Amino acid sequence: MSATSSAPTRRFDVVIVGSGLAGLSTALLLPGHLQVAILTKRSIEDGSSGWAQGGIAAVLADDDSFEAHIKDTYIAGADLCDPAATRATVEGAPAAIAWLQALGTPFSLEQGDLHLTREGGHSHRRIVHAADATGAAVQHTLIDRVRLAPNVHVFETHSLVDLILSDKHTLEADNTTPRHCLGAYALNVATDQVEAFVAPHTVLCTGGAGKVYLYTSNPDTATGDGIAAAWRAGCRVANMEFIQFHPTCLYHPDAKSFLISEAVRGEGGLLKLPAHLGGHRFMPDHDPRAELAPRDVVARAIDFEMKKHGIECVYLDISHQPPEFLHEHFPNILARCAELGIDITREPIPVVPAAHYTCGGVVTDLNAHTDLPGLYVVGEASCTGLHGANRLASNSLLECMVFARAAVADIAAQPNASIPAIRPWDDSRVIDADEQIVISHNWDELRRFMWDYVGIVRTDKRLERAAHRIALLQSEIQEFYKSFHVTRDLLELRNLVQVAELIVRSAQSRKESRGLHFSRDYPHLLPEAAPTVLTPQ
Repeated sequence: MSATSSAPTRRFDVVIVGSGLAGLSTALLLPGHLQVAILTKRSIEDGSSGWAQGGIAAVLADDDSFEAHIKDTYIAGADLCDPAATRATVEGAPAAIAWLQALGTPFSLEQGDLHLTREGGHSHRRIVHAADATGAAVQHTLIDRVRLAPNVHVFETHSLVDLILSDKHTLEADNTTPRHCLGAYALNVATDQVEAFVAPHTVLCTGGAGKVYLYTSNPDTATGDGIAAAWRAGCRVANMEFIQFHPTCLYHPDAKSFLISEAVRGEGGLLKLPAHLGGHRFMPDHDPRAELAPRDVVARAIDFEMKKHGIECVYLDISHQPPEFLHEHFPNILARCAELGIDITREPIPVVPAAHYTCGGVVTDLNAHTDLPGLYVVGEASCTGLHGANRLASNSLLECMVFARAAVADIAAQPNASIPAIRPWDDSRVIDADEQIVISHNWDELRRFMWDYVGIVRTDKRLERAAHRIALLQSEIQEFYKSFHVTRDLLELRNLVQVAELIVRSAQSRKESRGLHFSRDYPHLLPEAAPTVLTPQ
């Protein structure tokens, strides 16, 4: 059976792929005379930004400084942070917070001022937050504003298929000038048609790739779509080996991807072994900073203790704080745990590490521009150099806003460009019902072997095994992609396998242990810190 024909081409001034903080900020900051399309593969509310609990890092206290925030970022990033990107982000933080306040974001206050909390790796209290659901509060505020913006058009249930390239997808392909991006093809899941969204400026705000792992704090949408599409279009990627595993994801059979915020440890939460092992507080055994050590240190410590004792989880105990304190600071965590029969005012929370943040991504400059003219990447899908080998807590939402503003300034400075006629998507391929079963099995296999072989602790042998399996999956998936009508599941699996390959290749090329990449074969640091950069052939 043949698939349906492709839909007509849609034209805009800017096409934004993704509706998290990066995408919504970009849309709202763009000049009102530009017509903007936001493509989001599920609803506008979906995405990782809304799941962020902790907050946004910004130097606002009198006893804090930009230099202290920069230093903390460098330390967490294991000396791999880009100096210019780090300074631009840190110094842009106060203005970003002021912008969110002006939009009406309901941040937590204390005596009329912003309440600042502290998280692991930070030397000062500088985390602006909305109780323990900052991402959701910011996201809802921006969504309300986007819905009121007459120049912004939201297209839900539209999954990115690929970028539209000047030398491949125009009716009169021009191979005499450098390739540039002209928009994106997207599958409209509601109509089962592939639509062309054409624009002189395209901004990928597609988030990370946590779903490449079996256990993750990310939503189901985190499938690395933008990273994979930019790589296929010829953009470099960097530092893909640095996958941040959040130390404390709720461990319960009925809890899916529920994060226990960094701020719980920042407010005095203690990590302990189970009661039958004496309930020993173990973090001081691993690092003098104990529970306030950076995430990679805490995640490896938990992984070590779980393997050493053969246990399925450890426990995060904040029951020594007064109940009213917990109700005020962690109402969502308290409520979710209570639903599962865990009273955090009286007992510890069972937790395990889980894939949380993709520190690497598509290489961009300080204007969020990629190697491909016309293409920008903002947020988790990018590699600005800010995070180095390990993201400092609460720098991610900040990066989204600072680089959204930079991308908008660059776009606004560009002259209007005409777009040639674009080829409609060739959708003459057949639909195969059996395809879905194979995709489901391949997805499960990928996530399991990535967890086993490319997780918190790695070895050359494990990486070699993963690379072999990825090559087999890529061959099979590419055959599906060429032969059958595209579906969202097929597109996401294709992107996840591509991102998995980039993670493994990057990990294999780093012959040391630095930040989030820990190898038993290379346990020491090299004297010089250098990023891992991969270039498409």
